[in-house]
Amino acid sequence: MPVQYILGEWDFQGLSLKMVPPVFIPRPETEELVEWVLEEVAQRPHAVRTQDGPLILEVGCGSGAIALSLLSQLPKSQVIAVDKEEAAVTLTHENAQRLRLQDRIRIICLDVTSEGCCTDLWPWGPVDLVVSNPPYIFHKDMEQLAPEIRSYEDLVALDGGDEGMDIITHILTLAPRLLNASGSIFLEVDPRHPELVSSWLQGHPDLHLSLVGVREDFCGRPRFLHVQKSAP
Repeated sequence: MPVQYILGEWDFQGLSLKMVPPVFIPRPETEELVEWVLEEVAQRPHAVRTQDGPLILEVGCGSGAIALSLLSQLPKSQVIAVDKEEAAVTLTHENAQRLRLQDRIRIICLDVTSEGCCTDLWPWGPVDLVVSNPPYIFHKDMEQLAPEIRSYEDLVALDGGDEGMDIITHILTLAPRLLNASGSIFLEVDPRHPELVSSWLQGHPDLHLSLVGVREDFCGRPRFLHVQKSAP
């Protein structure tokens, strides 16, 4: 059993989060994704609502690690966190209360691949940022995962389909309808995905999205993407 589940908690970005199987355990790389989002918010304050901090949508919140880290470091921000698994929604609720951040987060059980899922999000208004560490492992690579991962963690949170793009393309398709005029999407992906995502976006010009940044993880692998909405 992974040590995080044995201990029942784990640190992420300086926050102590409750961990329970089978909810996905946040990895150190994802802390780098949070850091990049924080940098961009600091550098582009004009891109968020002027009267307040950013409104952020996290797709696939798991334990709430990304959402709660952003809330804790962006005091005026608000987050909408969605996950299709009830166990993840429950755990994010618990961690939000544990950190006393529950007043600035809305946690919704929602499958972004379902028809009409946008209508559940529209009432909250256009968001400034979409952030996600989606399932991105190529299906053929799933069998190479460590036994403790395959035995204990939710494999649905890892398996991204044939090219690891199933949920990524759903997020990119939904995002233009949810983002404000100059909103951004930040994704953690497989090192093979920057090229695949760039090619996919070129084939979907109607989305008005551009890949504007790729960042490497601490092992030097292209791991994070910044996709930005442009005016039609």
